[in-house]
Amino acid sequence: MADTHVDENGLVLAADGTPLKQSLARALRAQKIRALLLIAPLLLFVTISFVLPIGEMLMRSVQNTAGTEYVPDLLPNVVEEVQEWDPASGEMPPEPVYRALAQDLATAFENRQHTQLGRRFNYESAGMSSIFRKSGRRVSNWDIETDGPFREKFLDIDKDWGNIEYWATIKANSGYYTTSYFLAAFDAQRTSEGIAMKDPDQRIYSKLMIRTIWLSFLITFCTFALGYPVAWLLADLPTKSANLLLILVLLPFWTSLLVRTSAWKILLQQQGVINDFWIALGFTERMSLINNQLGVVIAMTHILLPFMILPLYSVMKTIPPSYLRAAKSLGATNTVAFIRVYFPQTTPGIGAGSLLVFILAVGYFITPELVGGADGTFISNRIYYQFSSSGNWGLAAALGTIMLVVVLLLYYIYDKLVGVDNVKLG
Repeated sequence: MADTHVDENGLVLAADGTPLKQSLARALRAQKIRALLLIAPLLLFVTISFVLPIGEMLMRSVQNTAGTEYVPDLLPNVVEEVQEWDPASGEMPPEPVYRALAQDLATAFENRQHTQLGRRFNYESAGMSSIFRKSGRRVSNWDIETDGPFREKFLDIDKDWGNIEYWATIKANSGYYTTSYFLAAFDAQRTSEGIAMKDPDQRIYSKLMIRTIWLSFLITFCTFALGYPVAWLLADLPTKSANLLLILVLLPFWTSLLVRTSAWKILLQQQGVINDFWIALGFTERMSLINNQLGVVIAMTHILLPFMILPLYSVMKTIPPSYLRAAKSLGATNTVAFIRVYFPQTTPGIGAGSLLVFILAVGYFITPELVGGADGTFISNRIYYQFSSSGNWGLAAALGTIMLVVVLLLYYIYDKLVGVDNVKLG
């Protein structure tokens, strides 16, 4: 090569006199740095908007905090004293535990944190919020050095200070990290005898998770059943006609999701257009199409249908029509040609559309909230409630973490059965 030469030791040198191998390595390293700098803004954006929020969610699901402080930092004396007490004994904590509670509760009241403590424990044992709120001001007036016995004084304030279940909750949450939120997400709870499942009529989260996954699968199947013929028609029509119909497919994207969902609420209600047409056909009873799972499936199938049609259409457009004609010329019927020649080539589009629709459906919130009622709400609605109304961010984070794991697990199974490498968007 013109820009290289060999020295007296037989080494190939570049034009600047450095060994060729070293020069190539330096050039490759510079190329990688330039490539990294080009994608650095995107990596930074993904990290800030995606990775960090998920990491924060994972941490909140196990952090044992009351407000902005950790529970052990708000009850340091109680945490130390209660370790010697065993809830399984069936006896109330000894006097030193109550004395420690008086010290910590007085400090928490002074810092206006006693209500946050009560709210934190109330997530697991209903009623603890009220006794913390009731006791804060009265305990702040006690003299820790001279007053006592403190167990009797606490019981005078509220007899629930002798509730062993309440004290078992305090002891179970005496660390900086807790599994309480995940236990609640799995409809389990701590008792003085250990961990136990809640009564069947109180197991709401497992029921919501199963419903969310089942309806998401059903919605994905419905979008496939309706979207496949439409995508096939679009791919088979002349370009001018296909573009016109494609605009109709994309038209819902130009309308607010809230407006589309509200429109379905009007259409599906008892006195809505669909039921009026049903009665006009001669039927005597109106159909129940809203505030149930059927309404959610109908509305979400319509809303998510474009996400199935577009990947299918983009893949079908690349399949030459000559393949079907060749199959027919070799004696295959229309059905055999479709099943054995055409359909297998569309599976990448089916995979892409199914993944898009399913993942979007699992996390949908507005549509189930407006048209689902009590029977059609998703786990996302409950997560929003815990964030906005209940203020139980830990439980909301635990529920979100579980759903994230479920989706990743289903994605892994899909990859093993179908193969993500076979998924194409066209």
